[in-house]
Amino acid sequence: MSLRSFFSRLFSSHSNDRQSNHGSHSRVRENQNHGKENQSLSRENKVFGHRRGLSIWRHYIVQFFIALALILSAIWLLLAVWYQFGIASAITWLTTVVVVGLLATLLAARYWPQIFDKTLFTKKNATSYHNADNHSYKSTRVKWLTGIYAATWLAGVGWFLSIEPKQDRGWMAEVSQRVDYKRDAANPDLITLTNVRNFDWRTDTEATEHWETRTVDLSKLSGVDVTNSYWMGPLIAHTLVSFRFENDRPLAFSFEIRKEKGESFSALAGFFRRYELSLIAAEERDIIYTRSNARGEQVYLFPVSHLQQHEVRSLFEAYLTAADDLNAAPDWYNTLLSNCTNIIFYMARIVSGDRLPWDYRIWVSGWLPNYLYDVGMLDAAPENDNQPWSMDTWYERTHINPKTIGFDNQSGATSDDNGRAFSQQIRQGIPIPPLADSQASAEANAQSTAQISQ
Repeated sequence: MSLRSFFSRLFSSHSNDRQSNHGSHSRVRENQNHGKENQSLSRENKVFGHRRGLSIWRHYIVQFFIALALILSAIWLLLAVWYQFGIASAITWLTTVVVVGLLATLLAARYWPQIFDKTLFTKKNATSYHNADNHSYKSTRVKWLTGIYAATWLAGVGWFLSIEPKQDRGWMAEVSQRVDYKRDAANPDLITLTNVRNFDWRTDTEATEHWETRTVDLSKLSGVDVTNSYWMGPLIAHTLVSFRFENDRPLAFSFEIRKEKGESFSALAGFFRRYELSLIAAEERDIIYTRSNARGEQVYLFPVSHLQQHEVRSLFEAYLTAADDLNAAPDWYNTLLSNCTNIIFYMARIVSGDRLPWDYRIWVSGWLPNYLYDVGMLDAAPENDNQPWSMDTWYERTHINPKTIGFDNQSGATSDDNGRAFSQQIRQGIPIPPLADSQASAEANAQSTAQISQ
């Protein structure tokens, strides 16, 4: 073998070894790279699976709320029709059939398409073309049903909003008249009110009617009392406002539903334009006695503290404005938005502004006294004994029912003395706060009282 041939074989063998070693290293690196890619794909799959799971849950939640909104919208419309026409009306039954039928068909087409779509039960080897065509058909069907239901519901809403309150119905005796007033041209402080109610109540349904005319002097206003009458548990109460006058008996105002003959109150019906709103001006021996004695409701009277005379006067003027508005055009009572409690709050907030902050208890009428207590409008220690009253003490001292047991409401029924005697009797044991001298002292005392109360 020549020397040239020997070196040629030697170098060729070395080169092959290097290529072999390089190939083995490459395969190792490729395997490592494949391992990293697999790990990366595994992480991506986990992230994708997590996101897909969240997406599915979001889809189900959205679908749930859509179905809930559809069901609630149908319930609202059916209740509106029911309270307007009565459950026995043919219109009520026809509307129920149409709305329930449309809603059931829509929900079935949207969420349970197999009820109507027989193509879902065909052979498994159906072509993708048929599946796509079936999906398009279902989507079109749902859109049409949604449009028909929406048009029906919007027509119902339009009908509901078109219902107008009236002044001329067959009203019950206690709301048959509307309070009106005249201001003395020579002395604007003298207000003469007509149709002030002063009934002689014997039972919760029987009374001798008295509609009277009464003149009050706004310069003699000396304070405001809030009366809560509980007839449906601790959360629901009817709220009245009494204005006190120097050397004269108080005058009470009450926002109430204007009931027709044979009609009774329903809190649920109050959401559906069932009752007109009424403002009653009355003697306390009428409007409080009928609740505490004739009806047996639990009644509490709370004197409001830390008010100035001009604030009390402004609140009285707000009631006169409300009387003007209702006489000019009737309005609807609403259980949530315009009831006996929050209307008073709206007027009082105009007078006192930020001293009466917004609070959920404004819409829970039974807790109105607690709200007044927390904002410092009920004196913390009304007897000046440095012993703050708790809310329980307030409820105990202001409970009217034990004070009016045996009160003779029939003797001298139209006499001013009888009305004055009743008003004095229901305030026994309740210290009456004086009016504040200035705005600064009123606000400072209210803040101090609120801190003590808390």
